[in-house]
Amino acid sequence: MAVLARRVRPEQWKPIGVAALEANAMTVVRSTDNRSVIAGPGAGKTELLAQRAAYLLQTATSPPPRRILAISFKRDAASNLAARVGQRCHRSHAARLDSMTFDAFAKGLVDRFGQALPKRWRPRTDYEIMFTSDALYRGFLLQEVGAPPKIIGSYADFQAISLREFERELLLGKPLPEDGWPIPTVGQWAADRFWQSSLHEGKTSRLSFPMIGRLAELLLRVNPMAREALRLTYSHLFMDEFQDTTQVQYDLVRTIFKGTETVITAVGDNKQQIMRWAMAMDDPFAAFDQHFVAKRTPLFNNYRSSPELVRIQHVLAQALDAHTVKPVSKTVGTVAGDSCAIWDFSTPEAEASSLAAFVANEIKTHTLVPRHFALLVRQKPADYAAVLAPAFEAAGIPLRNEAGFVGPMMLQELLTEEASRLVVQLLRLAMTKHAGRNWSECQAKLGVLRGIAIDDEPAQAKLARKLDTFATTLAAAHPKAPTSFADSLAIVEQAIDFIGRQRLVAVHTSYAQGGWLGKVVEAISSHLTGSATRGGAWSEVLDIYEGVDAIPLMTIHKSKGLEYHSVIFVGLDDGAWWSFANDQIEATAGFFVAFTRAKQRVIFTYCAQRGRRTKIATLYALLNKAGVTTIAVT
Repeated sequence: MAVLARRVRPEQWKPIGVAALEANAMTVVRSTDNRSVIAGPGAGKTELLAQRAAYLLQTATSPPPRRILAISFKRDAASNLAARVGQRCHRSHAARLDSMTFDAFAKGLVDRFGQALPKRWRPRTDYEIMFTSDALYRGFLLQEVGAPPKIIGSYADFQAISLREFERELLLGKPLPEDGWPIPTVGQWAADRFWQSSLHEGKTSRLSFPMIGRLAELLLRVNPMAREALRLTYSHLFMDEFQDTTQVQYDLVRTIFKGTETVITAVGDNKQQIMRWAMAMDDPFAAFDQHFVAKRTPLFNNYRSSPELVRIQHVLAQALDAHTVKPVSKTVGTVAGDSCAIWDFSTPEAEASSLAAFVANEIKTHTLVPRHFALLVRQKPADYAAVLAPAFEAAGIPLRNEAGFVGPMMLQELLTEEASRLVVQLLRLAMTKHAGRNWSECQAKLGVLRGIAIDDEPAQAKLARKLDTFATTLAAAHPKAPTSFADSLAIVEQAIDFIGRQRLVAVHTSYAQGGWLGKVVEAISSHLTGSATRGGAWSEVLDIYEGVDAIPLMTIHKSKGLEYHSVIFVGLDDGAWWSFANDQIEATAGFFVAFTRAKQRVIFTYCAQRGRRTKIATLYALLNKAGVTTIAVT
């Protein structure tokens, strides 16, 4: 429930839209010092930050025109926080929150100030986004870079560089030296050659997002005016999913805000750190507490999972942190029978048919829908989908591999793209009888894109008329869903033109370089075409596009931040967890993340045809310790 845009005395402020916050959460909301908040699964991290934003904005603790910066690891987390603040505050208050990903924040800085970088580190304005891989680094080190100068070191020293060391330590591990390395080691020489070739030796500069982060940190280090402008702009900083913060991201924040009056709230859970493979720091909380003199504050409530699931979760959590405090479940159990079990199957086909029948029965018996369930796998979701999808289709439940690609993009990522969301909202507004919230959301988002003030009533009324005219015209031109990619592309292009390409680029910096907006448009059109082949009326097609009536299949990493009534983890075996011994802590954290997506039930499946369960005996031992039973399903 939104409130009026009026100032509230700090002592009179109360949480908005919720009955109450736990004591520690309220302490964080009102805090005037830096805080590191350890918030376990279901603790309400997004709600905590939304309430803190509401408090700061409504009490003028963050006085206008100063703003709040919220940076997250994932795009959906950033958009979810912005939406939640919009629900908790008047629009004029919520408009002073800038919620974005670390990558978008760094890219925006480079796009605005990059030409002030030293020439050695200055990218061309039309730089492209590069997605790196082991193969790319291997090809560079073995074929492109050549032999190092003899004065630096031997070729044997060069050959000893591992791919992991090259990326994590040499290329991105430390802030960039303004004038380059005076006397580089062999590794530094190789890293510098990669930087210089990426920046200056191609048709245009090609940069990965971590490289952009390093450039952003350097430009603020050498440009005090830009750094001071950020400090003056933002009175408060929120960092979500802080356990996944990389050294690149941490150094950027440290360069901007260390030793300033900007108050920082870092929220996350060290038991859910599953991104060390993507260069997440080993213990960002300890570094933050030290460098920013932050006070650590734990949250104890779990608003997601039933008491029985919370009990089992605590057993898993203790394997990651022996000192973790048992959370308090604030919900009730609603399922009959086991809240958690391991189901053993003889074949993948038997597994698929049994799971489909189980979900179909649960939907019918308990008035649930497919999106209340999720199928999670460790890796290679397409392989599992090949067997699972036919069984679920036969049971009348579409299964959707959200890790699958639609054109140039992963489906799950496409659905979080702002361009995709806007196009779907416009189509629902134009093509369905009941516009509902789509009208108000389209009006609000277009107003932001066009720079129209919330209280500018004449401009808002003019925008409303334009929106109504566009919706009417689009509906008249396309009364039926598209039958080809060309038709879909024409519809999407019309929507994008109305939204405004340049406005999208100006507000969402990821669309500025490398033709990314064009790739997103292609993916939207491709997915709309595929959805139309399975649907009839526009409303049905758009439901298919968004997966309203489909059960999602995804990897553990892509499930993070989501929640479901029931989670079915398919394939608890050595084959799926082949790398378990390489990093048992991160693998166990991934297991914990998968388990904690569930509100009421977790089912693990095992099929001997896919692999044994000796290498992951540790995981089975934890489940056994928690009293989870194994059931042979025939």
